[in-house]
Amino acid sequence: MTAPENQLSGSVPNFSVRLSPTPRGARLARLLTEQQLRTWGLPLEKATHIVAELAANAATHGRVPGRDFQLLLYIVGGTLRIEVTDTRGDRLPRLQAPTTAGESGRGLILVEALADRWGVAEGRHPRKTVWAELSFPSGP
Repeated sequence: MTAPENQLSGSVPNFSVRLSPTPRGARLARLLTEQQLRTWGLPLEKATHIVAELAANAATHGRVPGRDFQLLLYIVGGTLRIEVTDTRGDRLPRLQAPTTAGESGRGLILVEALADRWGVAEGRHPRKTVWAELSFPSGP
């Protein structure tokens, strides 16, 4: 893990951290998000669930040994943008119906239900970023 960056760049509050693509790294992403949202005075529940799912996907499906994933949070206006970037650009996520017997496959369904908007941006090879946005009517 690299040291988190928590700064005000101009007027855009942001937080960025690189984490190991492991279950521990995914849990840490959720905990650090919760801490940062408290600092910003934002609601926790939806955003921490989204980060938990996106980070778990990065640790499970985006894992490349020796390459971290990055969590980036920032606020523009009344919108929180969550970005999770990993180095498996060849494995783009897709929404699919989970099987009744399966214990996985529901993460993006939760992201779809909780986020106002979400998507995938292909980055410089071999990266991809899965992002989600939450709007707050009163702003942060």
